[in-house]
Amino acid sequence: MSAQPGDAAEFCAGLVREFDFTRYASTLFVAPEQRRALLALYAFNVEIARVHEHIRQPMAGEIRLQWWTDMLAGQGHGYVEGSPVASELMRAIETHALPVERLTRLIEAHQFDLYNDPMPDSEVLDTYAQETSSALFELGARIAGASPEALPEVTRQAGIAETYLHVLTRLPFDASRQQVYLPLDMLTRHGGGVDEVFAGKMTPALRATIEEFVDLALSHFKLMHAPLMQLPQDARRVFLPMAVARRTLERARRSDFNPYTPQPDSRLRILWTLWRASRSRDFRG
Repeated sequence: MSAQPGDAAEFCAGLVREFDFTRYASTLFVAPEQRRALLALYAFNVEIARVHEHIRQPMAGEIRLQWWTDMLAGQGHGYVEGSPVASELMRAIETHALPVERLTRLIEAHQFDLYNDPMPDSEVLDTYAQETSSALFELGARIAGASPEALPEVTRQAGIAETYLHVLTRLPFDASRQQVYLPLDMLTRHGGGVDEVFAGKMTPALRATIEEFVDLALSHFKLMHAPLMQLPQDARRVFLPMAVARRTLERARRSDFNPYTPQPDSRLRILWTLWRASRSRDFRG
C-alpha cells in the first residue's frame, strides 16, 4: 500500500529530524510553503549519504544508488509511490523545477563512500563537497526563491566549509570503517599518514593537519559571507546550518580539541544557535 501524501511528508520530516537534526531545525525558520520541499530534499540526502553505512560490499551500495538514479531518470516510477522519500522528492522537483541532473551528480559523488580509497588531496575533497553539500544549499536556495545565477559562489564556499566540518566530526566513525576523508597530501605534508588516523590517537602530525584543515574551512566561511548577503532573506535562511557549523569549527581550533572524543551539541543548543542566527543581520536584514 502506498503512503498517503501527508504520511510521506511526515516520514521525511522524521527521517531528517533523526539523522540531520541541524537541517531539520533550520527548516523551522523558513516559510511554511517551502518547508515540505526542503525536508523532501534533505530526506533524499539522508538516504543517499547513509547508503554506505548499511552495506558490507560496494556492489550492494552501487545497486541502491542506481535505484535512485533510475528513479530520477524516469525509469523507476513503479516504485516511487511505495517510497515516501521518492514521492516527496518528485513532488518537490515538479513544484520548484529543480534540476534532476544536479541530484544525479550528488548520487554519483557518494559512490566514493562505498570504497576505502583515501581522499587524495583537498582539490578532490572540494569537488566532492561541491557535488554533495553545495548541491543541497543550491537546491534548497532555489526552493526558497533564489535565482540560480546568484548561487554558484555562495553554495561553493558553504558546501566546502560544511563538508570539512563533517570530515572532522565523522572522523572516528569513518576511521572505524578504514575510511579517511582528511586529504592524504595534507597528512603527508605534516609527516603523518592514514595509519595514524586509524589508530585513534592524536599525534603531532595529526594535530598539525587538523589545525591547517580547520583554518582552511574557516577561510571558506569568510568567502561565503559577501555572496550570501546578496540573496533574498528567504534564501539566506537555507544557510542557517552554517551558524552551527561555524561554532563547531571555532571550537576545533582550541588546543585541547580531540576529534576522537567528540562533544556534540545538544538539540537544545542547536535550536538556540539557529534562533540567534535567524535574528542576526546576516539572516534577517
